[in-house]
Amino acid sequence: MLNDLNRIAKDTNFFLKKYLRNQKYSGLISSMNYGLFSGGKKIRSKILVDVGKIFNVSKKKLIIIGAAVECIHAYSLIHDDLPCMDNDLTRRGKPSTHVKFGEAIAVLTGNSLLTLAFEILSDKKLKIKEKTKNILIDKLSKCAGHTGIAGGQFLDLDFEKKNIPFKKIIDMQLKKTGKLFGYCSSVPAIIKNSNYKKINTFEAIGSDLGLLFQISDDLIDYKGDSIKAGKKTKKDNKLGKATLISLLGYKKTVIYSEKLRKKIIKKIKKYGQRSKSLSETIDYILKRNK
Repeated sequence: MLNDLNRIAKDTNFFLKKYLRNQKYSGLISSMNYGLFSGGKKIRSKILVDVGKIFNVSKKKLIIIGAAVECIHAYSLIHDDLPCMDNDLTRRGKPSTHVKFGEAIAVLTGNSLLTLAFEILSDKKLKIKEKTKNILIDKLSKCAGHTGIAGGQFLDLDFEKKNIPFKKIIDMQLKKTGKLFGYCSSVPAIIKNSNYKKINTFEAIGSDLGLLFQISDDLIDYKGDSIKAGKKTKKDNKLGKATLISLLGYKKTVIYSEKLRKKIIKKIKKYGQRSKSLSETIDYILKRNK
């Protein structure tokens, strides 16, 4: 599992480094490189490739799409770390982008990575039908903006130091994290021109996976080690963040996460050996410490 994850991360980074090298030079290239390549698991790219095995989709195509997704993810982290947001000084064991380059440059870097994602998807190097490409671009834009990551971060800030009910916390976490995972999980089905039911099924699987990832993140923040995590831990409670842990407590959140894991595994079990890599990724998401 870890060998596959590292290989996919290496392939994704190779594509992105080459893509950035071929860009017309600007003063933001250095900070864009920093935001993209300061570590990171590339777990979203792994999910794309895992589901691609179920649908028999070319890994090469999925690495390119994964590169676009990782640009979106990097933009969101750079902006989340800003003093006006979560005010995180470290990310993946290194200074956050705004600490390294300054706030203004960090904002512009995040914006540049956001737009680079759509440049990658629309590039002729991605050999898929134009109609399919348009669907992928449309869906990714909705994952990144006010109905997705940005909207989730808004709710995350708005919910601080408030008593938020279960359904609203889940909705916030699905927007903030789940929607992009849902995108990754549905892309191979879209490329294979599957019916809406199958696309929606895999989008729901991915959304649940993203929720599991977010819960795992919250558990790491609650009990994790800052050095292993590569970022400051035990900060959610200090900031009054609305999480399942703050609502249910640590033990009940662990129980909920295990139920969610079993639910996802049950949905993909019928795909047999083709879903083995995805099953391993699901287990890794819950057991990781960073």
